[in-house]
Amino acid sequence: MAVPGAVLRSFPLLNSLRPEGLAELAAAAQERTVAKREVVLQKGATAQFLCFLAEGRLQGVDFTVDGREVGLYFLDSGDYFGELAVIDGREQPEFIVSVARSRVIFIPRQIVRPLLFSDPSIAEQVGSRLAKRLRDSAAQRKILGMANPLQRIAAQLTQLAQQSAQAAQAAQTAKSAVIVNAPTHQELAIMINLSRETVTRAFQILQAKGLVAREGTNLIIQRPEQMTNVASGKANLSKDSE
Repeated sequence: MAVPGAVLRSFPLLNSLRPEGLAELAAAAQERTVAKREVVLQKGATAQFLCFLAEGRLQGVDFTVDGREVGLYFLDSGDYFGELAVIDGREQPEFIVSVARSRVIFIPRQIVRPLLFSDPSIAEQVGSRLAKRLRDSAAQRKILGMANPLQRIAAQLTQLAQQSAQAAQAAQTAKSAVIVNAPTHQELAIMINLSRETVTRAFQILQAKGLVAREGTNLIIQRPEQMTNVASGKANLSKDSE
């Protein structure tokens, strides 16, 4: 299905394009609906497209040498992905999998790549995005190094809340923080290398202590400072979580 230029302009990365540039992308773009758990981009595939998520949610995932799935990051409506392989022409570094029914727009690499370098606004956004991805990756490695499961979960929730606030260009308050479209227990488990059962038990502790509450698809951290203390090891909510 072809993609109208107005749809492409709705993506933050493309909204500064001149009409003729947008028309060129729209003529080459294709939209596809993907089912939940469908692989959108294969790890190791040759770069062919820069992709945009029009609707739904995706996750970057990889596998350890012993076959365990590892969740790397989430993609929400308005995000783009596949840019690293588009830039350097090498293979896709991880799988992109849908965690909900989604609509994805594919723009051929040979059409979109020149824009990544010729348009200063787009180049700056892509560079900032790659820098953020590196910083998030470093923070994730630090979380994975925590021995205490509850501490690891608290650190991951704190990081996700910070990312949600940054995406919304809003500041967290001392009273509460929100994780928009919070991951399921299974999705959280593969992000921090724990079993789903361990994550569920930890959530029971956090809910019993009044630190978290569900609100639709969002997760409310009701006492961010206390959650930070748990993440840093300054507060021990339960010896059973060791």
